[in-house]
Amino acid sequence: MHIAALITWLITALGGFYLLGTWIARGALRDPGASRLPAPVLFGHFLLAAAGLVVWIVYLAADKRALAWTAFVLLLPVAVLGLAMFARWLPTVRSGRAVSAVGAPGSAAPAAEVPERHFPIPVVLAHGLFAVATVVLVLISAIQAHG
Repeated sequence: MHIAALITWLITALGGFYLLGTWIARGALRDPGASRLPAPVLFGHFLLAAAGLVVWIVYLAADKRALAWTAFVLLLPVAVLGLAMFARWLPTVRSGRAVSAVGAPGSAAPAAEVPERHFPIPVVLAHGLFAVATVVLVLISAIQAHG
């Protein structure tokens, strides 16, 4: 179970790296107002997930129950931030066209091609599904961990 959690976490991270790279390559950092995804939320999600992964790897090496629970606790805000970003990303997909970075389709604000509009839907969905599997596997592993 512990190794399965590591594998799903690594697959999730690969998808996340791809999405982050796409977001940056499409100009999100050059024009921060162009994105519906706030940079602090996105980078907070990334950094907490990376920290949790490091803690999980240390847990696998040291076999300390507290580290398993620490990794799980780190995943909770990662999941909340991920859901928040997913909710902000959905309108860019549903509309089928450019969406204002500050408003909804059809708002008075001028429409702009938001960087996250270029996220491949299968990658977003796989990232989310593997993330859910990771949270579940880490929780089960933490419960089963022996001190």
